[in-house]
Amino acid sequence: MQAHAAAIRAEGAPESVWLLQHAPIYTGGTSARDEDLLAPGDIPALRNGRGGQWTYHGPGQRVAYVMLDLGVRGHDVRALVHGLESWVIACLADCGVTGQRRDGLPGIWVNTGNSISGLDKIAAIGIRISRWVSWHGLAINLDPDLAAFDAIVPCGVRDGGVTSLAALGVDVSMAQLDDLLQARFSDYF
Repeated sequence: MQAHAAAIRAEGAPESVWLLQHAPIYTGGTSARDEDLLAPGDIPALRNGRGGQWTYHGPGQRVAYVMLDLGVRGHDVRALVHGLESWVIACLADCGVTGQRRDGLPGIWVNTGNSISGLDKIAAIGIRISRWVSWHGLAINLDPDLAAFDAIVPCGVRDGGVTSLAALGVDVSMAQLDDLLQARFSDYF
């Protein structure tokens, strides 16, 4: 991913979005605090260079690595994050789920009433910008092991929980989610 992002800037390689799933892993971004990695057990924990704090990646979660040339897209990181959020909100709406932003907290939240804030995170965003090219990206919880999030303070947020499309009763396959992501991408980028 890092090599491809560098090639976009240096060699004019095409912008790309990679859709994938990870084996179970905890990743800590540049703002991750040691005390928020509570009890990872046998799941590896790795710090990486993306923005954000601790999150979990694993089967049942769609990860989208978004490598875009912000040099030709206006040099606006906030617009990129807003676009990523809007992209996910639109895809969730297509699944019958109302996603929303939460002031000061990147990612997408749904009102479940299950946590202190009443909002649970369904999609996390953690990006890095190198020479005006984005890399890393976002993760949407389709049907991951939600108990895995209990081993961390997800994204450093203590008053919100984590949910998934499956936990909300939405029956969508990974292939269907991918189709929505691909269909909606050009609406925002």
